[in-house]
Amino acid sequence: MNNQENLRAIKVIGHRNPDTDSICSAIAYSRLKNILDPDRPCKPCRAGLLNRETEFVLDYFHVPAPQLYTDVSPQIRDVDIRAMEGVDGETSLRRAWMIMRDQQIDTLCIVDQDQRLKGVITVKDVATANMDGLDTCILEKAETSYQNILDILEGTVLVGDIEGKRVKGRILIGSGSAEQIERSISPGDIAIVANRSESQLAAIEMGAGCVVVCADSKVSRTIRMLAEEQGCIMISTPKSTYVAGQMISQAAPIRHYMTENGLLTFNLNSSVEAATKVMTSVRYRYFPVLDDDGRYVGVVSRRNMMGLHKKQLILVDHNEKNQAVEGIEQAEILEIIDHHRIGSMETDGPVYFRNVPVGCTSTIIYQMYEENGVEIDRTTAGLMLSAILSDTLMFRSPTCTTIDERTARKLAELADVDLETYADAMFEHGGDVSGKTAEELFNTDYKIFDCGAIRFGVGQGSYMVERNRKASEALIAPYLPVALEKQGLDFIFYMFTDVRSASTELLMAGKGAESLVARAFQAEVRDGLAILPGVVSRKIQLLPRIISALREEET
Repeated sequence: MNNQENLRAIKVIGHRNPDTDSICSAIAYSRLKNILDPDRPCKPCRAGLLNRETEFVLDYFHVPAPQLYTDVSPQIRDVDIRAMEGVDGETSLRRAWMIMRDQQIDTLCIVDQDQRLKGVITVKDVATANMDGLDTCILEKAETSYQNILDILEGTVLVGDIEGKRVKGRILIGSGSAEQIERSISPGDIAIVANRSESQLAAIEMGAGCVVVCADSKVSRTIRMLAEEQGCIMISTPKSTYVAGQMISQAAPIRHYMTENGLLTFNLNSSVEAATKVMTSVRYRYFPVLDDDGRYVGVVSRRNMMGLHKKQLILVDHNEKNQAVEGIEQAEILEIIDHHRIGSMETDGPVYFRNVPVGCTSTIIYQMYEENGVEIDRTTAGLMLSAILSDTLMFRSPTCTTIDERTARKLAELADVDLETYADAMFEHGGDVSGKTAEELFNTDYKIFDCGAIRFGVGQGSYMVERNRKASEALIAPYLPVALEKQGLDFIFYMFTDVRSASTELLMAGKGAESLVARAFQAEVRDGLAILPGVVSRKIQLLPRIISALREEET
């Protein structure tokens, strides 16, 4: 997959604060889609940071972490960028105008050898330079190379070496008598002459830096020898004296006229919305685009914004808007594969939606492999196994079905691992909180839900080792009120689940949270803590009761 294909690939992505199922399902489903339809490449992505359990799983099976996307709003990279090549600052004004004419563009970007943007020049700048072209010293001021003069006059060097040499004088049209030329010429000047040998001779004798002989006129051997002795460059051009005189100032390099300060540029990651606002506030037509390393890649205009390609997404392990990656409303959703309740997600058109009441999204994806007769390799089997073990708490969760357990045992054989030993190691690594901040730990597995006008968050940590659970509670407890205010929620509930004893200690924050939990579970709540024996599932044990209690309050 080349870079452009990678950027435009369908993104298979889970929810924010991704858990092991969210990550592993994205990887496994991307592989299946790429096998079934290689012409429409998919790539696994993630909407947040990895937790330690997932890091362990990816390390164990030597799988790189999916690319991070915290926002899928349209970016400049999603529009049809015009791949206009950058030009060298030494390019002549005339050559720049010819490029603009041939490419039908009014802006050129000047770059160095490393494709770093140095400036821009517009057709207006070229026109202004031509209209102000009466300055006879312009070629000297612009440090113009003789190579530029040779190029635009379509000339031939008769005498001298122009390599690396630049103009050091004025422009003079030698149309008068030899005496007039002698009075006008200063050392280093460029003299434009015709076929009169006395004019050519006068210019050389007065120290001209260059003599341009027009209309392919003959130049005698004697005059050539004299020019060589004097160090004077002689150039022959097929242009007439009038045309050469009109054109020669156009040899000035565009770096002399380019705009280099206050440039309006966009990065590939710039949002289309922000870029459009900038474009409508100024009168420029084209804007340079730089890549992530600051190198020039092309230009965009307001017209290019009409060719926007929305990011195409396949959602796994969620179907609620408030759990999805930022910018989801500006993306195109193609499919949803999930095992949760049907939530608030809306799509522009019909999509493939597969929602099955099992304990894990990876169980559904395994079924899709089987249905399509696609072989599951060891690595993919290991990832899906890890997802099922994580979501079902090694078959202890009430969300776990016989299908989940049967699938997990088949996958363990394909992955060549001992299921119980591997699960213990995975949960122990996932429960390790050393070196983590309260905010990092809080966001490890955390989701926001809506119930009417009430918005609340529910987080969960599952632990095999009690010391890890206690350490997590000590970190997260004082952070709950901070998170509540920061996120503008009504309540936050956090589950600290002991996998071995199949019980949960529930911490909570928010006015009325304690009475709500007491009613929902007929449980005693002290100092924001409730002990809930047998409760291990956020999805079917905690969330439905909380929502039911909230609805009772409304009535």
